Amino acid sequence: MTSYVVVGAGLAGSATAWQLARRGEDVVLVERTEPANEHGSSHGSARIFRYGYPDPFYTGLVVRAREAWDELEALAGQQLVAPSGSLDHGAERRPVELAARLAAAGVEHELLDPAAAAARWPGMVFDSPVLWHPGAGVIDAETSVLAMARLAQEAGATVLTGWPVARLVRDGAGFRVVAETGAELRADRVVVSAGGWLPDLLATLPASLARRVPPLQVRQEQAFHFPYRDAARPWPTFIHKTPGIQVYGLPGGRDAGFRGQKVAEYNGGRVVGSAAAADGVVDPANRDRVVAYVEQHLPGLVPEPYAETTCLFTNTPDEDFVVDGADGITVVSPCSGHGAKFAPLIGQVAADVATGAAAAPPAFRLAAVGA
Repeated sequence: MTSYVVVGAGLAGSATAWQLARRGEDVVLVERTEPANEHGSSHGSARIFRYGYPDPFYTGLVVRAREAWDELEALAGQQLVAPSGSLDHGAERRPVELAARLAAAGVEHELLDPAAAAARWPGMVFDSPVLWHPGAGVIDAETSVLAMARLAQEAGATVLTGWPVARLVRDGAGFRVVAETGAELRADRVVVSAGGWLPDLLATLPASLARRVPPLQVRQEQAFHFPYRDAARPWPTFIHKTPGIQVYGLPGGRDAGFRGQKVAEYNGGRVVGSAAAADGVVDPANRDRVVAYVEQHLPGLVPEPYAETTCLFTNTPDEDFVVDGADGITVVSPCSGHGAKFAPLIGQVAADVATGAAAAPPAFRLAAVGA
């Protein structure tokens, strides 16, 4: 019998297990294959860390998350967020409003007109004012997961790999966590942080809890790496939102040879229902849209992808996260393609909720009973 079983060793699950273990809790972290595997949302070496949010709640949350990353890097003895700076532009991205949010949060930034931005970043085309904030960077997702899982083990947690969870069963005051192989763990409390596999596990949760979880939409997204024409000139991360398409980009990590920009259409992939239905096959139509975007807006890149990958986004209707629970089960789903930057902080919030130390922020809470 253990105090906590954490289901899913991605960014959120490994962070939660680490935070619980460092508080002296007895924790088992289980993962269906290996931590940060390619079948989930936390694989690879390139995720965006940025401050630009239209909602001041999330901007403030990034400020707190940066402090959590600093602590994690110090304890792990590794750089996990490489500095790059970030750009926001496009009429629908509303860079002037975003600049006001950063000013209110005390985040260093600069607002440029399109001509000034084009002079500074000649490999990009701008059609609106441009927000620059130098504190942004690129998260090495895989290394971060492995670092937090290692710190969790050093604090006393057990990590079990090759342990796919099939269902949760109430067992007296606690739970039986049952694997697809038939293996079982008994726990006082369970944290479910299963990413794109969460929709499948919801059916095994108590109905009184499952019906409070917002509808979850899992998409198989795709990202493409394009070579730099001038590899000596550093590129920032960016988000460009214009009528018809929202695209993001960031310097590619080691899994793409560091020689190009990773570019993707936000929520451009097909809906798959759950991770179990994902096939890892890139959609040719999406590739064509992203190549066309690069040809028009990113002349500093060769418009021929040299590497491509798929990834899972688990979306809530309002793009808020879910970190809440009841009766011994905590659901942790930092959803909608923007959760990676908050990982070590999400672990703190989830540990607070799971132990009863503090409630989640209102934006993360499940619907009220009977809603």
